[in-house]
Amino acid sequence: MISVTMTIAGSDSGGGAGIQADLKTFQELKTFGTSSITALTAQNTLGVQDVFPVEASFIVKQINAILEDFDVKAIKTGMLFSSTIIREVSNRLKDTKIPLIIDPVMIAKGGATLLQSDAIDAMIQDLFPIATIITPNIPEAEAISGIAIKSEDDLQLAAQKLLSFGPQVVILKGGHLSDESEAIDRVYFQDGTTLNFTAKRLPTKDTHGTGCTFSAAITAFIARGFSIEDAISEAKKYIHAAISHGLNLGHGHGPTNHFAYNDHVNKEMVSNG
Repeated sequence: MISVTMTIAGSDSGGGAGIQADLKTFQELKTFGTSSITALTAQNTLGVQDVFPVEASFIVKQINAILEDFDVKAIKTGMLFSSTIIREVSNRLKDTKIPLIIDPVMIAKGGATLLQSDAIDAMIQDLFPIATIITPNIPEAEAISGIAIKSEDDLQLAAQKLLSFGPQVVILKGGHLSDESEAIDRVYFQDGTTLNFTAKRLPTKDTHGTGCTFSAAITAFIARGFSIEDAISEAKKYIHAAISHGLNLGHGHGPTNHFAYNDHVNKEMVSNG
């Protein structure tokens, strides 16, 4: 039976991030994607022109409609925009016992703010305690933890601070650490276990939606029954393929290639088998 996934996130009219990226990823990874839209954006590869948030009560109605009818195996959140939305979503999900992957979306690739400044406290107090995994990039981890990340020691301190807020696992994505020749995603578990997932850093501007796509891939693999470690490992392959095989679309930060994992990685596995 096919696994059902759900994304609670904003819409990207340009199709590279948000709900659109999540649903494409869910589809490519053989899960049935459902959604609750938190905001509409007027957006393309050049940036976000405007944001129109959805009423929190209607976001919850969308979630209710899905959970009352589908056996959802994993949920991810992306752009939640406001403290009100975060609290309403957290209150609805806190008793579901469904694995919850949080991508704490704050800033778009072009610099637009996608999370109101007063919403970080709500994220820490209401959302992180019920999270299975959170996937902040370095700027997001700095904003949430209050720790400037310049070194390996800083990464450890920030991770421990984030773990103290309650998630089972913290993934600190390394794409923003420009002094590293490789992109290293560092994974920290509540039991003290740490893992590193490394990929070659790629010289490209077409990285719009990488965070959404990576967290959606983790969600899909967890929904299919993968362990957390294996889900992260395979999601890393998925996003690396998506960045490696660019689509060359748009005039700004172009979207990643959601087809690439099945077009390249899986075919290579079959041919080498």
